[in-house]
Amino acid sequence: MADEDDDADAPEAVLGRLTGPEILEGIEVQLLGSAPSLTRVEVAERAEVPIDVAERLWHSLGFPRPDDHEVVFAEADVRALKDTMRLIDAGILGEDSQAAMVRTWGRSFARLAEWQTSLLANLAVAADDPEARLEELAGDVIPLVDALQSYIWRRHLVSASSRMLLRPADQESEVQAVGFVDIVGYTAQSKNLSDSDLVALVERFEEVAAGTVTDHAGRLIKTIGDEVLYVADSPADGARIARALVDRARDDTAFPGVRAGVAHGPVVSRLGDVFGPTVNIASRLTSLSRPGKVLVDKGMRDALAELDPDESEFRLSRIRRTSVKGYSRLEPFRLKSPRKG
Repeated sequence: MADEDDDADAPEAVLGRLTGPEILEGIEVQLLGSAPSLTRVEVAERAEVPIDVAERLWHSLGFPRPDDHEVVFAEADVRALKDTMRLIDAGILGEDSQAAMVRTWGRSFARLAEWQTSLLANLAVAADDPEARLEELAGDVIPLVDALQSYIWRRHLVSASSRMLLRPADQESEVQAVGFVDIVGYTAQSKNLSDSDLVALVERFEEVAAGTVTDHAGRLIKTIGDEVLYVADSPADGARIARALVDRARDDTAFPGVRAGVAHGPVVSRLGDVFGPTVNIASRLTSLSRPGKVLVDKGMRDALAELDPDESEFRLSRIRRTSVKGYSRLEPFRLKSPRKG
């Protein structure tokens, strides 16, 4: 059982004790360019945006609605509202995509900000003078992180543009391999591991999964705690990713045992996520798969056979048809390891 002092000495707790109003105001100025001086009504008026539109955008970003008298906005918020309205007026953010796009921004950056704040807290409380270190981080490190984030975003824009320019203009969906890989027995492990060990387990899983997907020309769509979702244009790459991850636990004791399911077929992409029956089938296959095994659907089996029917790298064995939610006669195949020698 943990002592009460253990929680009190967590980075966030220590950071909470050392950050007085003056330091927090300094961080706000560093991040926003000026101290908050406007209420929600004033920021909407300055941006010449209807208050209901401003509140809807603010809420979609994941921020709570402040009271009328609360001074929580700065000039940066005025500029952001004006820029958003320019995108809306230009038709870039239409009514159909406006809320979804803004929500996606809010969720993505909220998670990133939570992780980065925790990281900075650890660095600050480890210093001889935490307050001075925190001010140093806000002034020197955050601008570098900001520039790096912009660079990463631009590189991903280049990558996404390349993929989309190669897709026929009238094609609403792509034919891809979709794979899910999840940790076996995660619920039981989460009850028995300490918080730090559980974090280490998940981080190792995500690190290896992301690297494996990238190494085999796939795209990591998202991580969901104990599970990752990826896509690959090539069915062979989709199969190699799944097999590499289930085999990893044999050689890497820090990597958890996993299972996988891969399906091949049309995939609808939207806001960085993927949808459709192919995604659903891959998820169902994963739930049916056993530890250290990969199950694929008939579409994947056929796609692999078309690549090279005599290729021993991909050996499949049929298993009995199975009824799962939404699919009364799912036809799975087990992907075997290649023959040795």
